[in-house]
This record gives sequence, structure tokens and C-alpha cells, in this order.
Amino acid sequence: MIPRITIAEAGQHVGETVQIAGWLYNLRRSGKIAFPIVRDGYGLMQCVAVKSALPEELFETIKNLTQESSLIVTGKIRAEQRAHGGFEMDVEALEVIQRVPESDPYPITPKDHGVDFLMDHRHLWLRSQRQHAIIRVRHEIIKAVRDYFDSHGFTLVDTPIFTPAACEGTTTLFEVDYFEDEKAFLTQSGQLYNEATAMAFGKTYCFGPTFRAEKSKTRRHLTEFWMVEPEMTYATLDDVKRVAEELIVFIVGRVLENRREELKRLERDVSKLEAIQAPFGRMSYDDAVKILQTKGSEIQWGGDFGGTDETLLTEDQTRPVMVDRFPASFKAFYFQPDPERSDLVLGVDVLAPEGYGEIIGGGQRIHDPELLLKRIHEHNLPVEAFQWYIDLRKYGTVPHGGFGMGIERCVAWMCGLEHIRETIAFPRMLYRLRP
Repeated sequence: MIPRITIAEAGQHVGETVQIAGWLYNLRRSGKIAFPIVRDGYGLMQCVAVKSALPEELFETIKNLTQESSLIVTGKIRAEQRAHGGFEMDVEALEVIQRVPESDPYPITPKDHGVDFLMDHRHLWLRSQRQHAIIRVRHEIIKAVRDYFDSHGFTLVDTPIFTPAACEGTTTLFEVDYFEDEKAFLTQSGQLYNEATAMAFGKTYCFGPTFRAEKSKTRRHLTEFWMVEPEMTYATLDDVKRVAEELIVFIVGRVLENRREELKRLERDVSKLEAIQAPFGRMSYDDAVKILQTKGSEIQWGGDFGGTDETLLTEDQTRPVMVDRFPASFKAFYFQPDPERSDLVLGVDVLAPEGYGEIIGGGQRIHDPELLLKRIHEHNLPVEAFQWYIDLRKYGTVPHGGFGMGIERCVAWMCGLEHIRETIAFPRMLYRLRP
């Protein structure tokens, strides 16, 4: 039996005859030699088909293969420093599973295509080396996130997608019909449920899809995205900032350790990632506003940061910046007030350098039941929908806090991408629901 291997395993089989199952990525011809380049999801392998060494019919088949035809190629692996990946295969046999017809060729050719065309063919665009590299980096980030929390005493507890009420008001929620004429919403955060599970387990996190019905067309927004949200009991704002900083440093280290080849393919300047070490820069909202005003921003105290403001705050920084103690006026109802200034809350945003904006938002939560009830009334939220949430403060309340980190924004930053749409396999945006 001839062993079937992946292209990533080629180095373990030099001098051996093996099989690789994949697809034709590209084909070069040079007289009596053909060079089919095969991809299998793990890498690229240049194969060498010599006419004199193969049956004539087989050589003609290879020479006339079409892009993305599926095939199983058999041959001997040899080292070749000039080849992609450092190895080549001398073809001995090849089985065509399906030949893409010339009358209906693979639509994404080596030429340049517009973004709309590529997004319409996203199901095929994922086969490109650039998209492959991005998704591999995303995979590494997700694994690093899980490894960090799993090794620091956190328990993963899944939270619901359907929720009866909003975390931050209903204006940015997708409403869906539930049973018996009841309305439900697609979750915008698992945080409230995390607070309940943290009271049971001490430190928990949820990790899943979240939804925001913002009619935004910026390069930083998706309507469906993935977010990891840790929550900790007996924790203050300082604890939240410490864990956020540790998490980011850990993720960057993992990506640099395991995905340098992908970063190179994306032409990412890794020196900028190598600079990501603790401690991060820290400033208060008050100081941030003053800095922005000196840089020409029109922001006034009490206003939330826009994308341009976030860029201005980090344009001269090589590490992320933590901004804390925001005005209560534009933060969610559950933030703990600053004990020194009642108009501020103990919240923090972590802004990535290089203009990538907020990647983490969180803070300390209100733990006093009467104050929480007051805030719910002030935000005109239905008390009955939050009665269970108030119960958490009635039965063993403690200071606690946590944050949320959007995976797609983190991927965009790590990969150095201009737009967030490439960070997830099938992005959902204001005008993009297909494929």
C-alpha cells in the first residue's frame, strides 16, 4: 500500500513514493515537462511530470489539467530548496477525480479581481494562499485564547444565542420571532450570563458568535462576529486590565511562534508584533480627550471615541493603550461607578496600535442591587427581564468584572489587514448576506 500523506508531512518521506490528494493550484508547461502545483489544504507541492517517464496518455492528461481539478497524485518526494516548501514530487501516476470543464472554468484566475467579485465568490476565494494564511492565523489566535483561559483557572460555560433582553439597549439587536408571539433577540454579548456562571464557578468565559444590528459600513464592523468574554469574581478594574494585558501578550507570542510563515505570506511586519510586551500604555479618559484635542480632534468631554480618535491615540505607540474611567453617560447600565467621581465608571478599552482601534472593552460591574435597579430604570430597560440578573446581587454579591475581545478585530491587527471582511470565512456586513 502506498501511504497517503499531506503536503505538510513531505519532509518525513524524502526518497519514498507516496500519494497526495488535493486540487490543481496552477500548471506550468515546458516542452516535454509539466509542473502541476497541487494544494491539499496543508500547503503547496510542485510536482514534476516528465513525458519520457510516463505513459503518453497520462502525460497528455496532466498537461491539459484545468485549475482546481481534483486529483490524487503518486510520486517520489525529494528535497528541492528552490521549491515552495523545500520539496518536490516526481510524478509516477495521477488519478483525476474531477476535471473542471474548460467550458465553465474556475472563476478566480491568477489575474486581479475586484473585491465585490471576490466576495461574491467567497466560497471559492477561501482557496487562495492569502485567505488560507489569514484563516490559519485566526485558528492560532482562537487556540491561544482557549489555552490562556484554560490554563489560568477559567471554566468555559456556553451562554445562549437567544436572549429575552439586551445587554446595552435594543437599538443594535436583531429581533426574532419566538414561540407564542414572544419576541427574542440574537445575543450581542454573553456577559450577563457570564456573571451568573462566575458566581457559581469563580472564573468563567464564553466564546461564541455575537450579533450587532448597527448599520455601519466601516472597515472595523461586522454584523456577526465571534467574541471571547471572561468574567471574574472578587475582581476589580485593575484585575480586568491585568488579564486583558496578559491575554494579548500570550496571543501575540503564540502567533509569532507558530505562524511566521503565514505572516510572511501576508507581508506582515513582524517587528511590530515582536514589540508587543507588557506593560501597555495607560491613560484616563480625561487625559485621552486632552491628547485628542491637541491632535486636532473635535471631540469634547463626554463624547465617545470614533475610529479616527482611536487611531490618533495610538499613532505614536508601539504597544496597545488602555484607556479607563469613562463618562457614565455613554456606557452600559451595568458599569460600577468610580468611587472618586460619580460621573465616571470603572470601564476600560484596550486600543491596538497601528490604527486598529478597540480590541477589548470591559470593566468592573455594579455589585449593589439597589444601584443596579436604579441604573436599569435610568436606561428605560424592562425590570422583569433583568430580575434574575438583580438576584445575583441579592444572594452573595461580590465585586466582579470582565471584558469582551472581538476575534475578527484581533485577526485584522495580527495580520495587518486593511478591512475586517477577510478575517472570517463568510463575513456578514450591512450589504453582505451571501454566500
